Amino acid sequence: MAKNDPAIGTAIAARYAALAGAKASLSCGAALDIADLRPGETVVDLGCGRGRDVIRAAELVGAAGQAIGVDASEAMLAAARAGRPPGLARVTYVASDLERIDLPDSIADVVISNCTINHARDKAAVYREIHRLLRPAGRVVVSDVVAERELPASVREDPVAWAECYGGAIPEAEYLDAIRGSGFVDVEVLARTDPYPKGGVEVRSITVRARRATKPGKESS
Repeated sequence: MAKNDPAIGTAIAARYAALAGAKASLSCGAALDIADLRPGETVVDLGCGRGRDVIRAAELVGAAGQAIGVDASEAMLAAARAGRPPGLARVTYVASDLERIDLPDSIADVVISNCTINHARDKAAVYREIHRLLRPAGRVVVSDVVAERELPASVREDPVAWAECYGGAIPEAEYLDAIRGSGFVDVEVLARTDPYPKGGVEVRSITVRARRATKPGKESS
């Protein structure tokens, strides 16, 4: 199975190591802009890359808040740490796989992510981790790539396609089911791009918002 192929992880790591010094945007949406961060909140950015959104988040939550960037690429994290403005407090960077995030339970008010979860072999596992990180009533805003239909095996088994942000894409309905199945409520798609071609298949970017229920047993969808 492609999801167990170590070549996929190697290809993803190589791509982002090469991009760590680049200036081009790697985003596929505006998750941070939609997250409506408030002073004093703690925000976690999954797949933070060079840390630009982490810095912006830290400025938005202020001195009483905290911004934490998480990434699996050591090269990206090195660039993020090097680019942190002097004196900007309450900014932390953590190296971690998104399917097992090295952060404690209930640490965050907000989790954001931009064009990253498509790289995960198990999207539901990532969303279970996000749910674990959030405090009750916490919210998640994610921009990501989804497939127009199930991808052919030739794409799903191609490490380069995974590294290029489309080989791991799943259909939107399956993606949203992974979010709901992880315990989130009020799941809504805020934006969709038109479909666009990648490697002979069609994908699109979506931005999704959801929240952790205030109390157990109070879920609604």
